Amino acid sequence: MGGALAIGPVPEGWFPGRGDFEIRVRGRVGEAFRSAFVELTVVLRPAETVLVGAGLDQRALYAILDRIRALGLELLDLRQLPDAGV
Repeated sequence: MGGALAIGPVPEGWFPGRGDFEIRVRGRVGEAFRSAFVELTVVLRPAETVLVGAGLDQRALYAILDRIRALGLELLDLRQLPDAGV
């Protein structure tokens, strides 16, 4: 369904502990796929699905990315959301 998902080392200064993340995948995922991401808020858009996770640590984020790959979803974007306290 898409290119290979390459996961490398996390850049220094990024993701120091826990953070909020927005993950975009191509297409609108069905209920079966959404049930694989119960810990995330799932927002369906016309051409993509947005997964939002709050307070994720590195292990949780990598597990989510592994599930995305295993389900054959195409990762469009991953970004750390600004700290709400700033």
